[in-house]
Amino acid sequence: MTIRPELYRYDIWPKIIPCGRKSKIHIAHRWVRPFEPGEYTIQIRPLSEASPGDYPERKGRFDVTASPDENNEFSFEYDFPLESEYFIRIVKDGKRVVQLSVYAVDGDLVGRYPLTGDQHMHSFYSDGSEHPAIVCANYRAFGYDYVPITDHRRYYPSLEAIDFYRDVDCGLEIIPGEEIHLPDNDIHIVNFGGKYSINGLLDESAQNKEKGEGAEFRSFEGFPCPPVMSADEYKAEVNALIPTLNIPDDIEKFTYAACVWIFNHIRKAEGVGIYCHPYWISDMFQVPENITEYMLTQHPFDAYELLGGEVYYEQNGFQIASWNDIRAKGIDFPIVASTDSHCSYPTSPISHAVRTITFSPENKREAILDSIRGGFTVAVDATMPEERLHGSLRLTKYAWFVLRHYFALPGISGNAAEEGRLMAEYALSRCPDRKKELADRIAVLKKDYIACRDKYISF
Repeated sequence: MTIRPELYRYDIWPKIIPCGRKSKIHIAHRWVRPFEPGEYTIQIRPLSEASPGDYPERKGRFDVTASPDENNEFSFEYDFPLESEYFIRIVKDGKRVVQLSVYAVDGDLVGRYPLTGDQHMHSFYSDGSEHPAIVCANYRAFGYDYVPITDHRRYYPSLEAIDFYRDVDCGLEIIPGEEIHLPDNDIHIVNFGGKYSINGLLDESAQNKEKGEGAEFRSFEGFPCPPVMSADEYKAEVNALIPTLNIPDDIEKFTYAACVWIFNHIRKAEGVGIYCHPYWISDMFQVPENITEYMLTQHPFDAYELLGGEVYYEQNGFQIASWNDIRAKGIDFPIVASTDSHCSYPTSPISHAVRTITFSPENKREAILDSIRGGFTVAVDATMPEERLHGSLRLTKYAWFVLRHYFALPGISGNAAEEGRLMAEYALSRCPDRKKELADRIAVLKKDYIACRDKYISF
C-alpha cells in the first residue's frame, strides 16, 4: 500500500477517538519546514458528509482558529459527532498547508483495538517448512498481533509454540489450534483457539500416535479433555447425529453430520470453528458446490474462511461470490482471511497474501475469539498491489483508515518487525544469557508498541 507523503512529514494524534466525547487533537511537523508564525484556520470535515459547497447544512464540520505553540505544534478540542473519517485541513491565508485525517468511532467499536491476525497456518510438524517458533517470529515481523499453529491432524505443535515463548513478554498472542481431519470426511475445518484437540479424540490419530493420549498434549491450560474413542465409536456418534439434521438427499449425510459433530466439539472446547477454503482446487474443487451452498445456508460453523491465501482467482474470488450470494438471501455469519501458510518467509507468495483485521478489546485469546464470533472482522486481500477489503461497509471503511494511517506507523510496524526479528534470534540461540538479553529487549519493544498504540488510539 502506498503511504501518503504527508504522513511522513506531519504527525497527528490521537488518530482514533470516540464519537461525542471531547477529544484533544495535536498536530506536529516531522522535521520538515516549521509552521510559520501567525494565525491558521483548522478545518474539520467529516468525509461521510460530502462537500460543504454542495451540502452546506450537514453537521460535523467545524473551523477553529489556532497558532503554533512554543513547540511549533497545534492543538484543538472537538467532540466529533459522527462515526467517520475526518479530514483535518490546516489553512493559512486561504491556502491549504496540509490535510491529515482522524477517525471517530461510535458504540460497539469504542474500546476495540485493531489487530492483524491469522487463523490458519502450518509448521514442519505437518506440511509446513519451519518450526512453530520460527513461524510465530516471522509473522510478528510481518506485523501480526496474533497467530495460531494449525497443523494437519495435530494440536500439540500449537502448544509447543506457546510454551516456547512462555518466558518472553512479547506482543504476539499465540493461540492454540489444529486443522481437523477425521475418517470418511475430507472437508477441512480449523479448530481456532479451542482448549482441547478434536483430532486427539480419536485413538488412531497422528496427534495421539506421535505424542500419546496424555492431556498435556491434547488440552490447553488443563482444560478438561473428553476421553479418547475408537474410529468405530466416532462413526457411531456421527451416524446417531444424522437423523437430527434433516440433511437433503443430494448431500452426503455422513460428511455433513461429521462436520456438525466437529463444530459442536470445537464449541465445547471454547474455540472458533472455521469452514475452510471450499473452492481450493485440489484436483477439483475441494468440496462439492452443493455441500458448500448447504453449509453456508445452515452455517453450523462459527466463521467462514472467505480468503484462504492462494493467489489464483478461483479460490478467493468464488468464496467471496458465494458469501455475497448467501448474504443476499438474508443469511450472515463472521468471516476471516487466513494465509493457510506453509512457509513463513517472504519468499513464499502466500506467506502474507491475506490477513484478518479483528477489532478486539485486547490482544488475548478469549477477547479475539469473542470478537470473531461477534463479527468484528475484515478480510484483507493483499494479492494485488493495492489491498482489497471485504466485510460490512462500516468495518471496511474503518479498516481502510487503519491500514493507511495506523498500521503503517513506525512505532507499530517498525516495532513489530524488530520484535519478530529478535524472537527469531531468541528461537535460534543456544546461550541462556543471550536468550535472557533478547527476552528483555523484546519486552521493551512490547512496551513501546503499547505506548505508541495508546498515543494514537484514545479510548
